[in-house]
Amino acid sequence: MNAALPPSPRRPIRELPDALISQIAAGEVVERPASVVRELVDNALDAGATQVTVRLLAGGVRLIAVEDDGAGILREELPLAFRRHATSKISSLSELESVATMGFRGEALAAINSIADCAILSRATGQNSAYCLDGGSGELQPVARSTGTTVEVKELFFSTPARRKFLKTDATELAHCVEAVRRHALARPDVGFAIWHEGKLVEQWRRCESHGHALAALEQRLADVLGSDFVARSVWVDFETSASPGRSDIAPRIRVWGRAGIPDAARARADQQFAYVNGRFVRDKVLAHAARAAYDDVLHGQRQPVFALYIEIDPTRVDVNVHPTKIEVRFRDSREVHQAVRHAIEDALAAPRAGNVAVSGASAGQTEVELQAGAGPEPSNSRFYIDNQPLAPVPYAQAAINFDSQIGHRVSDLGALWQPGEAAPASPYRQPAVAETLITQFATVTAAPVAAPLPVGDWPLGRALAQLQGIYILAENAQGLIIVDMHAAHERILYERLKTQWLDRGSTSGAAASTGSANAPPGLSSQPLLIPATFAATPEEVATAEAHADTLQALGLEITPFSARTLAVRAVPTTLALGDAVELARGVLAELAQHEASTVIERAQNDLLSSMACHGAVRANRRLTLDEMNALLRQMEATERSDQCNHGRPTWRLFKLSELDALFLRGR
Repeated sequence: MNAALPPSPRRPIRELPDALISQIAAGEVVERPASVVRELVDNALDAGATQVTVRLLAGGVRLIAVEDDGAGILREELPLAFRRHATSKISSLSELESVATMGFRGEALAAINSIADCAILSRATGQNSAYCLDGGSGELQPVARSTGTTVEVKELFFSTPARRKFLKTDATELAHCVEAVRRHALARPDVGFAIWHEGKLVEQWRRCESHGHALAALEQRLADVLGSDFVARSVWVDFETSASPGRSDIAPRIRVWGRAGIPDAARARADQQFAYVNGRFVRDKVLAHAARAAYDDVLHGQRQPVFALYIEIDPTRVDVNVHPTKIEVRFRDSREVHQAVRHAIEDALAAPRAGNVAVSGASAGQTEVELQAGAGPEPSNSRFYIDNQPLAPVPYAQAAINFDSQIGHRVSDLGALWQPGEAAPASPYRQPAVAETLITQFATVTAAPVAAPLPVGDWPLGRALAQLQGIYILAENAQGLIIVDMHAAHERILYERLKTQWLDRGSTSGAAASTGSANAPPGLSSQPLLIPATFAATPEEVATAEAHADTLQALGLEITPFSARTLAVRAVPTTLALGDAVELARGVLAELAQHEASTVIERAQNDLLSSMACHGAVRANRRLTLDEMNALLRQMEATERSDQCNHGRPTWRLFKLSELDALFLRGR
């Protein structure tokens, strides 16, 4: 048995010296050279700079110099710059609660000065000369400099050598510094940025003149920083929440704008996700969850979306003083922000990309996504199809499907969509019990009308030519050859129709339920459980169930405390009545606790509708006539999110004429 350690001698309580306090603060604020770059660029932008230049040596360890052309610092204020909690950004609690600047605490320069050799050179607007303040001695001397400020940080961590051992190679630290500046550049297209390392220009982003068009300037900066491919493979996002009821004199509460990548642009890592709140780059779980939820229907597997989103919100509705590096924020109403971000991306991704570009011929400089979104003009006198005859014999046949039907397929029709012939073997596909229940429930629900087909000359997906191996549809447009996965395409069409019917039914039942009580929130219909399902709950789960009772009711759930450490599930959504009530409740409560919003029930319902659509869609080896193929193409052009199937796989691809010419060496 180990001997007991001798008790440590008692140490008295005492105040720490200012130098040690600043070094402790530096441990929170300064993790690596990139942390210093971020803080200094924040100050430059707050000073109104239009050009910021960052100069580095040894990845920022030997030297970090940030130059700007901002308003500068007055001579009499320079000695205060390196003092703790000295700032020009705020002066009262009300200003702290509505911070509109990048920095506000006034401790960054003092913390950096405690672990490095620092100096500030500045010339304020209207002054005849510039002055240099030495951070170590406090000596102030006149120097030559134009209007603006330069902050030099030499020999980072020289006073705390143990911290230097945790730094990576110069190349790695340089990459982090470049990333820190890049995040600022994406938020401020009106400011030019340049990064020099060891006397060589590493990155430069010139100032984008707006000329009255701020969105055009932002798009140019996105192309400069993230590449033109990001802009080509993304869609524009612009969404505003409605103003407060009865108040027409105030601006909308939340605006979400920027660009969201198309599903084909998704990456294996979440390294191209940029979210800004009032111009500040943040890493926020609510925003990340909302963005990922918007892609649930269109992303395959664990792929991560790419986006650059800008959220404008009243500064009093967001707290930025919750993290030492100010990279995290806390929203007063997280659920409202979550819904705004999710709806903004969903609306932007909903439109089929096949019809986004004019039908005129594509130029040689167009990107692949532009070509996928385009369509060639069809002569008005061109023949749509020659014969309405099957292309090839198949072992069995399916009844003709009227893709052109203006009322579309009802959920109750799904069982008849796939009827094998007498000689065909029994189909291995069968609707699950819950799906059959849904079909019965939907028997009297009419589908929403499908958008009218586009005119002949505006067919982005072209005209059908043939069927390949009973799986793919071959079509042509002005850009080249279109290949369509007919099962995946039809699956998405049916899925979107089922979702529309379900939403219509949910709103109808919610309105009917609310007639009994003026205060009853509309929501999903629920089914009481004969025997409540109880489970041991954590204190957080109990508190969440009590705090979000109205939200749970709107989701069709009734969860009440059974004891101090037990919750009882008394009702679940009707569509999920045969599922695991406890697992569903735990999932919803976990999301509500973390994000104040939950998509668990919606995902479960969508999974069920997706399964129904998958089993009801046209199968491989189903022979289609040319008019059926063309009707399917027209429905794809009129269906939301038709570029991906329910599982996130693409439904069509374009092979440009130039690519086909290259295969056959034409023109060589």
